[in-house]
Formats: sequence, structure tokens, C-alpha cells
Amino acid sequence: MGDERRAATVGGRAPAWRSGVPARLGSAGRRLAARIPAPWGFVLAVFAGSKLVLSLVGVLVLTAWDGVPGAPPADETMMRVQQDRISSHRWISLWFAWDSFLYDHLARVPLDRPWTDFGFPLLYPFLARPLAPLLGGHTAWALLLVANVALLFQLYLAYRLGGRLLGADDPGEAGADGRRAVRYLLLLPTAFLFQAALTESLFVCLALAAFWYAEQRRWLVVGIVGYFLAMSRSVGFVVVVPLALVLLRQHGWRLHPRTLPRYLREGWPLLLVPAGWLTFMAFCRWQGGDWFAYQHAQEKGWGIKVQNPLGVAGSALVGDNSANAFRVWIAVAMLLVAVVGLRRRADWPYLVYTVIVVLVPLSMGPPVYKSLLRYLLAAFPVAFVLARWARRPGLDGWLTAGLALLQGALFAVWLTYWTHLII
Repeated sequence: MGDERRAATVGGRAPAWRSGVPARLGSAGRRLAARIPAPWGFVLAVFAGSKLVLSLVGVLVLTAWDGVPGAPPADETMMRVQQDRISSHRWISLWFAWDSFLYDHLARVPLDRPWTDFGFPLLYPFLARPLAPLLGGHTAWALLLVANVALLFQLYLAYRLGGRLLGADDPGEAGADGRRAVRYLLLLPTAFLFQAALTESLFVCLALAAFWYAEQRRWLVVGIVGYFLAMSRSVGFVVVVPLALVLLRQHGWRLHPRTLPRYLREGWPLLLVPAGWLTFMAFCRWQGGDWFAYQHAQEKGWGIKVQNPLGVAGSALVGDNSANAFRVWIAVAMLLVAVVGLRRRADWPYLVYTVIVVLVPLSMGPPVYKSLLRYLLAAFPVAFVLARWARRPGLDGWLTAGLALLQGALFAVWLTYWTHLII
């Protein structure tokens, strides 16, 4: 051992290749890390870690199910063919399912001919259009890129907004609250869909941005963000209601004719939120001659008709379809968490937002059952409530473990040829 140590040194010093290079790399890495703002360092680490873990688990689950009799079922065979066309690498193709291929179609339809596809708002597929040429014309890859960039900003905004709303006065505690808010947002039952080529991450990113700037009283930015929020999903324009409640709260909940000019002076950009959906309706009128082409496409294509959401929920809970009952019980649980955790007057805008994004999908009738667990991801305030409760160390561990197990089970179900439980 003594001869080996002497052979490994020159003049009693470690050779440059063993000491200098790692030291220089370590020093450079520390300097680079020091230049990254604290939230972004954490956000990038969480984003990369979750991407790695879910991709690895996904590939392992799919590999384990190869050759299982009856897999995939006949009604999912076409989806598997479409996935293979996008990429032969499963860690990429697994993030595409059902609506992903419709968005891909919308991202490729030429704009120089009459438009006939009105079943989806167009922000998400249209964001992929300018990116596709940079990716060799692959619109599907562009869609996945848009979703994941939105996820990255979503996590940053959740860190900022969560730390602010959870109310810690100490900066260190605010940072801990922000980190918990991010963690619980990624632990929501179907949060793995944030990484898929779907609209979830874009919608939640824009919703978080709208509330973040509302809390800072930057109402023009709120209006601009809200405009695009309404163009990303039909429920987006209704978010103007909780955003208006933030404005009302900032002025002490005062409702008096003398306060109206102040509200109009500050809050007029909120009119841009419903204007976003009106823009899509105008597009439908221009291209199809029908202001309500979206509604008619939903009715014709999926049998969706506006109904009493409580009746739709009750029908599932008392019916004989256990899958539907399971989905609705998750929705009920999220509503209960929101009602209990957001009952303070200061939190009412976020309670109203949660009620909206849970009940509006249910108002679409029984066809929504298949996608309900996906739509529930919009209820980001639930993650903030869980983060507040998780300040108790013992509860934090149990909540984290329980939600991780639930999401892991749902992720495996989504991958192993039963995607219609979730989407």
C-alpha cells in the first residue's frame, strides 16, 4: 500500500490530473450554481429529477407489461401505433395519449384552407407551430416541448405564489413553504400528466401567473396572461371571477358606488380574460360561420351537454360503475380539502377558483368521467393547502408517502393500456 501511494504522487503531491481538474471543475460548478437564483436552482433540480424518475418508471412498467395476454386491448391498439410513429423511444412516446394526437393534427393543419376543427381551443397547438421547424418539422415534439417549458415555469410560479400565500414572515420559512408547494403540486394524483403532450401544464402555468401578478397588483399583466389563459381551455375565461375577488380583497372587500371608479381604474384589464375566449369564438365564426362551433363540436363529437354538476357527481357516486365513483370521490376529496383549508377570508379567491375548476368539468355531463382526473389537475390551490398542513413534520411524511403511492398506481394504470381511467 505504501508503494502504491508513493507511485500515485509526484514529490509528495497528487498529480494535476487528480487534484487540479476536479478542483477547477468543482469551483466552476459552484460559481455557476451561485449565479442561479435560489428558486430556479431548486426548480430545475425538481424538474429534472421528476422527469428522470417518471421516465424510468414508465419504461420499466411498459417493459414489464410486454407480452401480457390481452395487452393492449383492441380499443387502444391504434393509440400504440400512433405513439410508435412519434418515436421508437418509449421514454418519449409514453407522454402521448389520445388528445395529444388531436393537438398534433391541429398543429399541422394548413392555415390557407377553410378550418373545420373546432373541438379544441387553439393556443396550445398554435404555440407548437413556430417551434416545429426548429425540431425538423416534428410538431409532436414541439407540443411536448411547449408542455415541459410550461411545467418549468409552472413550478417556479408555484414556488413564488405558494411561499407568498402560505404566509411565513421569515424568508427562510417562506422558502420552505415554496418548496413544499412545488412538491405537493407534483404529488397531486395525476400530476405526471404535467409532463405529457397535453394542455394541463400550460393551463396551470398561466393560471398561476395570473394569480401571481394579481397579488402584486400588476393588473395589466394579469389581463394579458388571462387573455391567453382563456384561449388555452374553455374554463379559462371563468377564472376572471376569482381574479376579481383578489382585487376586491385588496380593497378590503368594500362594495360601494364610490369605490367603483377605483375598481374600474385598476381592474379594467380583467376584461381581457373573457376577451380571450371571445377571440376563439370570433375565429369559429370567421372560419365556420358559427360563433358556437366549439360547443356544437363538443356536443356532436363527445355527447357533452351542460348539466347540473352536482347531479352528475351524484349519479356517479350512487351508480354501479366503480371507476366513475372513484374519479368523483377524488373530486369530492379535493373540494373538501379546499373548503377546509381555504375558509379564511383572505383565501376566498382561491377557494372560488378551485370550486370553478372542479364543478365546471362536471357540468359537462357523464362523458367527462373519463377525463375528470386529468381536469382536476387545474386545482393547484389544493397543493398549497396540503403544503400548509405539511408544516407538521409527522404529517408531511405521511402525506408525501400516501400521495406518491396513489400517483404511482395511477401512473402505472395510465401506462398499462387503461388510459381511459384518466384521459
